[in-house]
Amino acid sequence: MTKDHGPSIKDDKLYEDLRDQGYSAEKAARISNARANPDIHPSKKGGKAPPYEEWTKDALYERAQEIGIDGRSKMTKNELIEALRSH
Repeated sequence: MTKDHGPSIKDDKLYEDLRDQGYSAEKAARISNARANPDIHPSKKGGKAPPYEEWTKDALYERAQEIGIDGRSKMTKNELIEALRSH
């Protein structure tokens, strides 16, 4: 039986499935809430940004700063890419 995760999680079943697959609580919540909103179509939004490998190190650093990745100032470009993808 699916547990009720409260009002902050809009699709409890999808949230639990994503957590079982190893997604972080934050990422599982973002995905399940986006899919539960009929005005948002997350599967249609992907692919518009270039891959991280094409970004400058400064742009990667700014994105890491926006989402709060710790230790970003000492990271190489490849480490920033890895940190952003695993966030």
